[in-house]
Formats: sequence, C-alpha cells, structure tokens
Amino acid sequence: MIRRLRNMGPGALVAAAFIGPGTVTACTLAGANFGYALLWALLFATAATIILQEMAARLGVITQKGLGETLAELFGHSVWKWPLFVLVGLALYLGNAAYEAGNLAGAALGISAIAGESQTVFRFSIIGIALLAAALLLRGTYKQVERVLLALVVIMAAAFVATFAIVRPDIAALFAGLVVPSIPDGALLTVIALIGTTVVPYNLFLHASAVKAKWSGPEDLRAARADTGIAIGLGGIIAILIVSTAAASLFAMGLSVTTAGEMASQFEPLFGSFSTYLLGIGLFAAGLTSAITAPLATGYAITEILQFGGGQQSRMFRMVALSVILIGAAIALTGIRPIEIIFTAQIANGILLPVIAIVLLYVMNQSKLLGHYANGRLGNVMGGAVVMVATALGARLVWLAIS
Repeated sequence: MIRRLRNMGPGALVAAAFIGPGTVTACTLAGANFGYALLWALLFATAATIILQEMAARLGVITQKGLGETLAELFGHSVWKWPLFVLVGLALYLGNAAYEAGNLAGAALGISAIAGESQTVFRFSIIGIALLAAALLLRGTYKQVERVLLALVVIMAAAFVATFAIVRPDIAALFAGLVVPSIPDGALLTVIALIGTTVVPYNLFLHASAVKAKWSGPEDLRAARADTGIAIGLGGIIAILIVSTAAASLFAMGLSVTTAGEMASQFEPLFGSFSTYLLGIGLFAAGLTSAITAPLATGYAITEILQFGGGQQSRMFRMVALSVILIGAAIALTGIRPIEIIFTAQIANGILLPVIAIVLLYVMNQSKLLGHYANGRLGNVMGGAVVMVATALGARLVWLAIS
C-alpha cells in the first residue's frame, strides 16, 4: 500500500482536482445546514467517480488515446459529428469556465481569510492567481509546483481528519446519513453541488489523456485501476469527513456559514486562533491546483475533438486554456459573494454530468475500439445507474425552477 501511495499517478491528479475549494465549501455548507443527512450523496458520488474514471483510465491505457481523440475518430464521418462536438465542446467549455471561476474565487478566498476579508484584497487576489495559473501553464512549470500544492491540500485534509476526531461526531447519525438517502427541504441544490464537486466531468478527459502518458498497454491496466480506486477513494473519505466535521461543530451549534472565517471556525476546537490561517492556506493551494487542471483539461478536450496536434505546446491548446482562465476570472470579479460562485459552479457541474457520462458510456461499448476490454453488463449497469440518478436530480431541479 505504501509503495502504491508513493507511485500515485493520474488518479492523484483527479483526486486533487475535486478536493478543491468547491469540495471544501459545498461539504462545509452541507454539514452546517443539514447535518449528516446528505452523506449518502457523497458516498454515491465517490462510487460514481470511481466507476466513470475507471472507464476513462481503461480507455487511455488500452487505446493510448484521449477521450477527445476517440470521439473524433468514432464520429469523424457521421452526420452527428458536429452536433455532438458542439454539444460536448460548449458544455465542457462553459462548465469549466464556471468551475474556473469557483477555483479562482476559492483561492482568493483563502488569501482574504489571512489578509483580511475585503473586496479590494479579494479582487487583486483573483487577478494575481489568474496570472500565476496562466504563467505556470504557458511555461509548463506547473508540474514543479504541483507537489507543493498537493502537500498543502493534504495538510488541510489532515486538519479535517484531526478535527473530526476531536469534535466527537454522532456516529449513529453519521452511518444513517451514509445509508439512508433523503433530501430535506431546500437541500436539492446542495445534493447536486456535492455530486458536481466530486464527479467532475472534465476529469474524464484529463484522466484518459494523462493515463496514456504513464502507462503503455493492457499489462498496465491493473496498476491504473488501483491508482484510480485508491486516490479517489481517499478523496471521497476526506469529503465525508469534511461534512461530518461541519455537522458536529457548525450544525450542532446552529452556526451559519457565509465567509471563510465562519468556515474556519470548525477547526477551532483543535487549532484555536490558527484555524483561519490553516483554512486560508489550504483553500489557496486547493484553488490554485484546480485553477490549473480545469483549463488544462479543457485544452485537451477541445484540441483532441477538433484534431489539432501539438499537445500542450500548440497555439490552439494555449488559447483554449488561457480563455478559460480569462472567463473564469471575469466571472469571479463580478462582485458575487465567493461562496455563492463556488457553490453555483458545483451545481453547473452536476447538471453537465449526465451529458458527458452518456458520451463516455457510448465510447466504452465500442468493441471494435476496445476489444474484450469494452464494457460488460456490470459496467453498463453501474454506469447507467450513475446517469439515471444524475439525470433525475438535474431534471427535478429544472422542474422545481419552472414550477
């Protein structure tokens, strides 16, 4: 197990992408507002992420192609080519721009928590973080800082684990929340946000493209699956602990959450006055990590679908990635409260999920492409269940909005 943890591959990148400011915010709000009642949504989301990301990893290992490349190959001569490409491209592009706004807002929220929660600090932080993310992507040096950022995210995650042990959560209520699905009044948006912050659609494109660079064929499939399951499983456990910690501290005391300082108050039983600094550094690291992976994944997806070569060094890749950062920064600078931006981005991801999941399931059933590594009955049943639940929740949200 220790050897596997040391050699974590693309699965760690996927886990880092969803353990961002969106996860911390959505999970804290879920625990603070609804106690342990929505833990089942995180359990479902973690299982769904493992199911879908295993498919993306299998595609990358077996075909040595990204998901975008595969779509371009499968639909290259079909009448559905451009309608599908426009649908997937726009969904990913707009969804990731919203997600990027949440990432930048989250990282800036971390700085504001330390330097002072003012609009001036927040806006200058967004601009600075956007420029830093763009510079790291253009120069290709983000891999050098990736381990440092991941270490800071791990420290924040460890703080939740330690605080979880101190605040003494209600174990019976915790297990009931995990196994008994319920949606209290006013909780539907939070359920979709919890799913959207865990099952991140762009990660399917990022994972398939990253896997083919690390592993070279069917003999590596077992390692890729272990990497996926361990990394995402650990990420899911951290998310569940964040909800439980907020439930045992904020919800138990009847406290609401609208600022980073109020989010940090759940650490106070263990870290006292250092709580704000701990959360601030963690949010900054998590936000910057995700602020790099979102435009990176969008660049992969769009250039692969449109069959532009050159990878990360191509002009088209850089234009797409930089435009996602630019649009995300513009949204984050609108003056909307950062916690609302982050939360709304997770909802957008939750609604986008069924579209991308259906496309992935279609690809994974192509036996001409994958041979006997194509989806079997069990894979299709599990993938179909993910699509059905995500679609039902999204449809219910739209119906409630209309009615």
